[in-house]
Amino acid sequence: MNNQKIYAIFSVQKNPVLKSESDNHTITLDQNIVCMKTFRFWDHPWAMALTAPILLALSFPPFDASILQIPAFVLLFRISMISETKREVILYAYPAFVLWNLFSTYWLMMATVAGGVAAILANAAIMLVPLLLIRSLFRTGINPILASVFAASIWVSYEFLHHNWDLSWPWLTLGNGWSNLTGAVQYISFTGVFGISFWVVFSAALFYNYLIKPSKQVLTAGVLAFFLFPVLSVVSMTTMPDKQGEPVEVVIIQPNSDSYQRFGGLSSLDALLDKLLQMSDEARTEQTDIIIWPENAVDSSLPLDNVYFNRIRDSVNVWNTNLLTGTGFVEFYPEDDSPEVVRETQTGRFYNVYNAALFFQPGKETEIYRKGRLVPVVERFPFVEFFQRIDRFGWFDWGSFAGYGLGTTADIFHVNNPKTPALICYDSVFSGWVNEFVNEGANFLTIITNDGWWGDSHGHIQHFAFARLRAIEHRMWIARSANNGISGIISPDGKVQVETEYWTEDAFDFTIYTNEQSTFYSRHGNWPGYLSVLLAIIGIFMMYFPKKSKKDNPKLAQEFC
Repeated sequence: MNNQKIYAIFSVQKNPVLKSESDNHTITLDQNIVCMKTFRFWDHPWAMALTAPILLALSFPPFDASILQIPAFVLLFRISMISETKREVILYAYPAFVLWNLFSTYWLMMATVAGGVAAILANAAIMLVPLLLIRSLFRTGINPILASVFAASIWVSYEFLHHNWDLSWPWLTLGNGWSNLTGAVQYISFTGVFGISFWVVFSAALFYNYLIKPSKQVLTAGVLAFFLFPVLSVVSMTTMPDKQGEPVEVVIIQPNSDSYQRFGGLSSLDALLDKLLQMSDEARTEQTDIIIWPENAVDSSLPLDNVYFNRIRDSVNVWNTNLLTGTGFVEFYPEDDSPEVVRETQTGRFYNVYNAALFFQPGKETEIYRKGRLVPVVERFPFVEFFQRIDRFGWFDWGSFAGYGLGTTADIFHVNNPKTPALICYDSVFSGWVNEFVNEGANFLTIITNDGWWGDSHGHIQHFAFARLRAIEHRMWIARSANNGISGIISPDGKVQVETEYWTEDAFDFTIYTNEQSTFYSRHGNWPGYLSVLLAIIGIFMMYFPKKSKKDNPKLAQEFC
């Protein structure tokens, strides 16, 4: 066959063959030789599996190369499609997801190594579910534009549902990666952060489908999708409030207490309170409306009536201003009126300890907000209510295992006429939870946090950046007090007006304004999440009734090569 033409017959069979035009000789090839081509990055899953997480990590603060999310997902789609089985998808995609989680949230291990590793491995495993569903969707052969819509819906459904269960971890929501590129994402005043995620995956799916099977229709759809959402950002700027609301003078305190030392590294709780009160007195003015201390500023767990809180009440009365602080709060319950999971003292009293915010007002009772979004495992044992219900024999004291008590109400505080929540740390990453406070009447946002657990890492930088998305979603000013960085002020367009240095003691005052004009997102909440779930269900249903089976597709081998 030296001078004979040889051509390949490609198929999905294990042993493809070569045939000669002249004599019909058949040569069986090794099962690993499917396409007779030289090495190409596009055909090697390990190369793509190592590249995709690097691109995704660079898309999150502090790097802000957010556009890299689109080629990263193109590579993930390619990995899933050239893999012959779901097990093979997992072989390549799981390490990619682990590396993405590790590169972007390595700082979790600075607080607890075991907890950080467990979170990274578990979250990466959960990410496999939407990717496997998208793979099955693409393999049905449905219209590529429709498939791209369903693919984006499946991924956003995963993010949305991941925000709303006991193992929630919203940190790597794709939209969060765009938090420092506020000019490109102003449209989230309509869609919320999930609108960014949908745009990223939809664009990536369209470009992937075009690369696999070039089509003018798919390319046009991809280009339009890619440019449409940024154009919407320009349009959405017209929804900015046309006038300032009521002024609110805030004083932000950043005490820079050591998170790993009792009483922040000072000798006693009295000494810590002396420092906080002195910093506040020096920074306030006669016009100050509210003084804001960070999460766990009062570094202890105390009932409402105690000498330390009485000292704060006395200062507030003398200054004639309001003060908001984070603290551990011990709440006791009567036996017939307590939450499902509680702790019990040796004398039989039921109680819970909350990560809480206390609002002190001159001459009025102290108000309380109990943190409603707790970090799984670190702050609260997941599904503890379920485990207590099935523990019919009472083998375990689930109240002692539970961790912090879980707040369930979106409480807001009246700063004279203006109203604000006290979003505690993790609270501020949940767009839907923040929306509940806005629906209760908040017209500016307050965030208190303690980011010192993560050291001088990317953690506190990302956390501060994500707050910019909340400002845009609701077109509201944000006042943020962090224990040791970063505190600051963010305006309704997401721009940072004040930003403190990490690991410094600081205090400043600033005048912000209320907003009485709600955005489309404020009124309708996470509607893209609910819509995505509906579309994802339709897409999954269509997997079982494909228009064209892949087995009947004569171009399959060409697309896989």
